[in-house]
Amino acid sequence: MSPPPTYDCLIIGAGIAGLLAASSLQDAGWRVRVLDKGRGVGGRMATRRVDGGRMDHGAQFFTVRSERFRGLVDAWIKAGVADEWARGFADAQGIWSGDGYPRYRGIPGMTGIPKYLAHGLDIQLSHKVTCISWEDDRWLVHSEDDSRPLAAHHLISTAPVPQALDLLGAGGIIPREPARTALEMLTYHPCLAILAVLDGPSGIPAPGGVQINGEPIIWLADNTQKGISDRPTLTIHASPQFSARYWEDRETGAEILLEEVSENWLTANVVESQVHGWKFAQPTQNYPQRYLFLNEPGPLVFAGDAFGEARVEGAALSGLAAAEALFAR
Repeated sequence: MSPPPTYDCLIIGAGIAGLLAASSLQDAGWRVRVLDKGRGVGGRMATRRVDGGRMDHGAQFFTVRSERFRGLVDAWIKAGVADEWARGFADAQGIWSGDGYPRYRGIPGMTGIPKYLAHGLDIQLSHKVTCISWEDDRWLVHSEDDSRPLAAHHLISTAPVPQALDLLGAGGIIPREPARTALEMLTYHPCLAILAVLDGPSGIPAPGGVQINGEPIIWLADNTQKGISDRPTLTIHASPQFSARYWEDRETGAEILLEEVSENWLTANVVESQVHGWKFAQPTQNYPQRYLFLNEPGPLVFAGDAFGEARVEGAALSGLAAAEALFAR
């Protein structure tokens, strides 16, 4: 059997960090492939259709704090895949609290942005990586459905850090100290997301978002007011504590959350609902730099929303920084 083709870089994860890293490398002439176990790109920048309604069920919006990210967002707005949503949301008492700071949404949902970024990239979806090893001066990335591993001279992992460490461990690779301890400290909060279709307007205060940050709910979003769904739909995010408690019994958790929302917030009835679990929804803490570079056994960069700043902007800047780290090398 002939050896597998060797890429300049393989990237694990097709979220915004992986996509921006891939685009930067490809623009510089590198041969790059992005791998993701999901059926679509975007990671937690996710949009789902349920019974004719559309809902963002992962990241709900993003803000802009740096000039570099501002340039990206301006390009997305010009391309028609992003727009401003609001400059504040209602609080737990239903009172609008505006601070004048723009929050942006994807068009036609948050997944619109990663789909735009993915254009022209070599991306392999539904590709579940099972092991990462280092042999003959190159990385080998094994999957459960391929007879031959993919090979590359460089590797970027934007997957949740615990998953990445498990894949490396399966290949007998354990990062040296102090990187190992730093990586093992990067853990994540889970989040249960409830996607509900309604029989009429939700009653959620304008502009369609409520930042509760309590128990058992931290966030509510009316996707119709948000401008991404013609049919009334609601997204509910549970608190980390509630999500962990009902992680193995999600249907019961969903019933509790829907009852809580129906009693206190809704003027409409729920006619259809789904529950989705984000196991690695939000880092409990962030690595202080935008990436972590390892040289042994080969060039490997860890990046994503756990590195540098958090959330969408942090993940985007981390992906760009990961590519630049390889350029510098």
